[in-house]
Amino acid sequence: MISSTNSSGLKTARYPGRDDMQPNQVSQLIIADVEAGTETLVYQSKQLVQSPNWTPDGRWLVVNSEGKLFRMVADGTGDLELIDIGDVGGVNNDHVLSPDGERVYFSALGHLYCVSLAGGDVRRVSNVHPEQQRYSYWLHGISPDEQTLAYVSVEPEGDEPRARRNLATIPAAGGPETQVTEGVNDYDGPEYSRDGKWIYYNSEEVAAVKGHAQIFRMRPDGTERQQLTFDERINWFPHFTPDGREFVYISYPPGTISHPADMDVELRMLPADGGEPRTVVTLFGGQGTMNCNSWAPDGKRFAFIAYPSTL
Repeated sequence: MISSTNSSGLKTARYPGRDDMQPNQVSQLIIADVEAGTETLVYQSKQLVQSPNWTPDGRWLVVNSEGKLFRMVADGTGDLELIDIGDVGGVNNDHVLSPDGERVYFSALGHLYCVSLAGGDVRRVSNVHPEQQRYSYWLHGISPDEQTLAYVSVEPEGDEPRARRNLATIPAAGGPETQVTEGVNDYDGPEYSRDGKWIYYNSEEVAAVKGHAQIFRMRPDGTERQQLTFDERINWFPHFTPDGREFVYISYPPGTISHPADMDVELRMLPADGGEPRTVVTLFGGQGTMNCNSWAPDGKRFAFIAYPSTL
């Protein structure tokens, strides 16, 4: 997909791995109230801030910025507070909370880690693979009993360093990983259903053209795959409501490749078993907007990040 410039002068369709902001661009942390149909700005920064999580007690939002983890009071009355993760650097926008909200599991420089929400001793969860394998972990899901993490396993194929993107699981306490899918694939965004019986994800497994990702679900062992979205839009990152009846996801315009930054996107909702999607938010965002689950415990609100121009 070729980048262009929008009416505010911002380049669009920037590569998903970008780590900077454009001139006059800001990160806006916003709370969407699905029932009331409102959006409330709670934090704004000139720095790149990404991927909010909302703690189960409703008190905190957790985000990443500039390779670090932060938390802030969910009503926006305070500033970002650094979560101490020791000498671990390179935190990206793939982080999830334990079901009790006491711990943050996160991805950093290809590995998985766990730390208390208050910060402190960091524990590495992932395994060390041979350097020549170039194996990376991108975290997205945690089972309801906190026993297992679902992630994207990333390996090269030929000259493409991320050609083999598959779904895998690993014990949250550490241990051998289990590959759920294999091959040169485009799987991403695995998240457990609230009862732990399904893993929801996006992939191009039925795509007739490159980049046409849709939402699917499968059993945690990889069986009973079912497609849930069927439109011409490009659909990524399903995130469940606390009651598990619906999920919200990022929907890109037709023809989008991957999940780039700085695009006009929609946040849509769909029943857990599929059906007719409805758009609840439109924004300028994409990568970093809502990579992991960001629902409030009341199930009425979720957090997301937009990246508009201030001009």
